[in-house]
Amino acid sequence: MVLQIKDLTVTLPSGGDRPCAIEAVSLEIEAGKTLCVVGESGSGKSVMATAVIGLLPQNLVAKQGQILLQGESLLDAGEKRLRSLRGVLMGMVFQEPMTALNPVMKCGAQIDELLRAHTNWPQQRRQAEVLDILARVKLPDPKRMANSFPHQLSGGQRQRIVIAMAMILKPALLICDEPTTALDVTTQKEILRLIKQLQLEQGCSVLFITHDMGVVAEIADQVMVMHQGKMVEFGNKHQVLFQPAKAYTQKLLSSVPSMKPPPMSTEKKLGLPLLEASKLGKVYHNHDWLGRGQSTQALKNASLAVHAGETVGIVGESGSGKSTLARCLIRLIDPSFGSIRWEGTEIAGLTERALRPLRNRVQVVFQDPNRSLNPRLTVMQSMLEGAMNFGWNQTAAEALAVDLIQQVHLPVDSLHRYPSQFSGGQRQRIAIARALAYRPRVLLADEAVSALDVSVQAQILKLLQDLQNSLQLGMVFITHDLRVAAQLCDRVIVMHQGEIVEQGLTADLYRNPMHPYTQRLFESAPADLR
Repeated sequence: MVLQIKDLTVTLPSGGDRPCAIEAVSLEIEAGKTLCVVGESGSGKSVMATAVIGLLPQNLVAKQGQILLQGESLLDAGEKRLRSLRGVLMGMVFQEPMTALNPVMKCGAQIDELLRAHTNWPQQRRQAEVLDILARVKLPDPKRMANSFPHQLSGGQRQRIVIAMAMILKPALLICDEPTTALDVTTQKEILRLIKQLQLEQGCSVLFITHDMGVVAEIADQVMVMHQGKMVEFGNKHQVLFQPAKAYTQKLLSSVPSMKPPPMSTEKKLGLPLLEASKLGKVYHNHDWLGRGQSTQALKNASLAVHAGETVGIVGESGSGKSTLARCLIRLIDPSFGSIRWEGTEIAGLTERALRPLRNRVQVVFQDPNRSLNPRLTVMQSMLEGAMNFGWNQTAAEALAVDLIQQVHLPVDSLHRYPSQFSGGQRQRIAIARALAYRPRVLLADEAVSALDVSVQAQILKLLQDLQNSLQLGMVFITHDLRVAAQLCDRVIVMHQGEIVEQGLTADLYRNPMHPYTQRLFESAPADLR
């Protein structure tokens, strides 16, 4: 047995709602097997992983139980011993590679640092091993990758670097904490295939933490479901996913969106589009140190229209042009050519001063509310700021804030708290309420649910649908999750290399994708559980 956890309890600081982050959890992972741990945010998944690798925060204490790695007790090991085990017997792949990698060190040097700490190999051998592992994780031009800084690589390439660091010394245990959450479906599939391939080559066990049930269906041998620090259900993949015994597991699985779009109205959208773009393009011009120019066309001849009560989805891989199109539509960047109309008003060429009075017509909900909400302002202050900028007096703006916070199903006393006092799903509700404080006609949601677990994701999607129906909003929904797009969008636009390659009614496009790229994108989607 590679990893054994016996009755592990990790206590939380006194005064919280729960006394324990983890309570009496037990599990075993055999050599070459993959155990997937699933559950909502706050269920204790990541605490368990950090307890195994010996990186628990100081305010969390492993009060009782055992963690055995190949029979050796990790809870009894000192910090020096744990450092010697990390990388050699156990490796970890974190969710966000940009925070796991040192931004001022080249990628090859970061891998070499690990080898220098744990081996006495000469420099020539270390360099050869670094290039070998970069080739094994399927990175193009390993020498160039080794000499690149993290910010010079894509998200998928950075995650491969982190995997290379975790696997180079062939550890017995690989811990993966949400390693594919922020990746598009094709990159996600490549990363999962890579982890499986390395596992087969090296015979290691994998502890894989995720909230994506489609990923679980593809890679798991066994599944453990956690809720509020306790193990709710444990068993083989087919038993837990398709014959769950516990009500909580059933509820969790029922929240997973299906790849089959629901029946939707095909009524014609009448009247003027709320948002319309025609032959929109964006070209970036760069110059090297010799003054030689180079042009990159990030967006080519994109056209779309959004009507009241309609949701238009934009899907595609990272780098496909989704965010460039979105930023042009809301004039966060200036298009190089083409037309943009908000309720019939041409805004593509307007100066910022002329555009400012129109800004309330289109508002944005970003992916990460932690970054979009000011941590020093209460929820009320954030919402008043927007409404009062567009002519509301304070009394009316406060009444609007009370109404909106209730519309997003949060208590009124939430208005007097700070963003840090809420969960991720609650913060996203606040971000939606703040956007609605401007009384927009169009809401643009940029990966607004991609970082949320499935049950919270389902709540936010239901909230967006209800708000859209009651307020007759037009909505542009950017996502890399094809299942979310299937359930929410009336029409879907597929982008690839800056171009719209296919678009149509969601049900038609999902049933019969015509473009080869769309077909490849759908083939890469995680397994459908329904």
